Amino acid sequence: MDQAAFGSSPHTERNKGAAIVGILLIIAGLLAIFLPFIAGIAVTALVGWLLLIAGAAHLFYGWHSRSTGAVVWQTIIGLLYWLVGLYLIFHPARGLVTLTLLLASYFVVEGIIELVMYFRLRHLHRAKWFLWDGLITLLLGILIWAHWPFSSVWVLGTLVGISLLISGFTRLFFGTGTSILGGVGLV
Repeated sequence: MDQAAFGSSPHTERNKGAAIVGILLIIAGLLAIFLPFIAGIAVTALVGWLLLIAGAAHLFYGWHSRSTGAVVWQTIIGLLYWLVGLYLIFHPARGLVTLTLLLASYFVVEGIIELVMYFRLRHLHRAKWFLWDGLITLLLGILIWAHWPFSSVWVLGTLVGISLLISGFTRLFFGTGTSILGGVGLV
């Protein structure tokens, strides 16, 4: 018997699931964009907890290592992860300022690397995408850095919100088979 006769097929259920996840991501993205400081604090706390988990993994590995050097180094790394993780959890506003500076530095380095990639690949078709990516990323890093520490209040939360929003629209439109550019079906 045909599953479509019962009103539901695996494809339809997957589309509904993608639409629900997409809508939830869009809502989370909008909340992060409209409340960037709170979203930034949440991201800081999440990074802190992830560092605690990673620190525990290093300590566990160090404890079960057979060589003295591995025990020492894994213990040092694990304790360092824990110190940074606890700092981020117990001082999220200060941690947000630090993470924003790290993000700005990352964007500057990534922008420079993308520009180097462009100059190495400029003879190829569509290599200008590396140029635009590098210029925009470098500019974003410089702007965040130039306004640091005041940019810490909005940068991390806003960027996470934009990412969530784009991910939500991607799941919504991909899962439902519609396109934002003219309603053309993708399936």
